[in-house]
Amino acid sequence: MSCRVGCGACCIAPTISSPIPGMPDGKPAGVRCAQLDEDNRCRLFGDSRRPAVCHAFDYDRAVCGNSREEALTILADLERHTGTSC
Repeated sequence: MSCRVGCGACCIAPTISSPIPGMPDGKPAGVRCAQLDEDNRCRLFGDSRRPAVCHAFDYDRAVCGNSREEALTILADLERHTGTSC
């Protein structure tokens, strides 16, 4: 499988500490990335300005679950339990 079109959970749920265009200090957990468009697609996909952590993230059923809602829940739980940021 591959990413679900229009999901965007990985651009909302986790903390991203790397600078992102429009978000020079990164983004906190649960905050929508400034580069996520109205269709929940990354405006920086394929762009060299996309943070390395975002480029490295790949679909994984264990993290993405079976739906966007499940992915948001799983990623938020991981964020809470690990206390780490990307």
